[in-house]
Parts: sequence; C-alpha cells; structure tokens
Amino acid sequence: MLRAFHNQTAVTIYSYPPNFSSWNRTKGGLIQLNHGRPQPLQYVTNAAFLASLFSNCLEAAGLLGWFCGPNLITTDVMRRFAKTQIDYILGNNPQKTSYLVAFGSPYPQYVHHRGASIPRNKIKYSCKRGWKWRDSSKPNPNTLVGAMVAGPDKHDGFHDVRSNYNYTVPTLHDNAGLVAALVALSGKKSTGGIDKNAIFTEVPLMFPAP
Repeated sequence: MLRAFHNQTAVTIYSYPPNFSSWNRTKGGLIQLNHGRPQPLQYVTNAAFLASLFSNCLEAAGLLGWFCGPNLITTDVMRRFAKTQIDYILGNNPQKTSYLVAFGSPYPQYVHHRGASIPRNKIKYSCKRGWKWRDSSKPNPNTLVGAMVAGPDKHDGFHDVRSNYNYTVPTLHDNAGLVAALVALSGKKSTGGIDKNAIFTEVPLMFPAP
C-alpha cells in the first residue's frame, strides 16, 4: 500500500513541470491547478512545497530523480518548477506585482480582510456595519504583513479591489502552503535542503535507483 501511495504521489508531482502538458499555464507561467478558476495561489504554493519536499526526499535516498515513463525527471527540474512558481507570486509576473502583502512593490492595498480594512478606533462594528469599510475606495488602514492574497485570474490579470475576494482575500490555508514552500526552498541543496535532521534518509527506498 505504501508503494502505491508513493507511486501516486510521484506521478502527481511529475505532472507539474512544463516538460509535460498535463496542466495549463498562464502566459506568465503560473500553473493552473484549479483549471482556470479563481483563487489559484492556494494550489500553486502547495504544489511548490510538495515538489521541493519530494526532490529532497529523492536526494536523501541518493537519487538524481525519478522516471516518468522513459523520461528521467531530475530533482533540479522539480526544484526549478517550485522556484518559478514562488517567484511569480513574489513579483516575477506580467503585473510586476507581489501577491504577498508588504513584500516588494507594489503589493495589494485593498486586501479583503476585516482586520485590515476596519480602522482601529476602539469602536466595535457589527458584520453589516463593517460593509462600509469593505466597500470603501480608500486603501486599508492596517497592513496585513505577510498575507498572500488569492491571486490573479487565468489571464494573469489582477484587480486590487477589496470587494472582490476572488483576487484579494487571504486565508490561513493559503499562507500555510506558502510558508511551507518558502521553508522547503530556503534550504541549500549541499546541506540536505529541508532534510537537515536526516529524516528522509531513514525512509527505505520504494523504487529502484535510475
């Protein structure tokens, strides 16, 4: 059973790099794991994390990559995919904007978030009373540092509009994937990447070395 899960994971992860046409991409290079529907970044960050994690797992086992049919997909290819997706989120995209609040310039100013859009004036606002801040044309009075918004559409377009959550809403699960991807990519390959504690080296090989 463990072998079956491993194979399924590998097949999924190896569908990510642009070598294959399993997924559509925007002209700017963002993979469309949700098939062009809104709020794509939550899927992209988790894919970047899994690709980085799996590449580290293979390297800890002394492998250069994994075969997908006759093609050897190297760990460098997986890591490069992860990096290009995170780079897109952080500003290397057609909009030249960072989708991470307070990182880079420009970044979203109209985040769809009550804590960011309602002033800190010691007044408690009900949900309905908070709508006037949601619909305000003024930038958020509070900066939600480190929040990743939902992201662009399938044409790389982005509208920094607080009332349209499909572009500007941040969520915990979105940011969890981003943090995981950044941690996975921050480790140097020469020092074991994310596997500094040698966890993966204790996992028995589930496949033959290429």
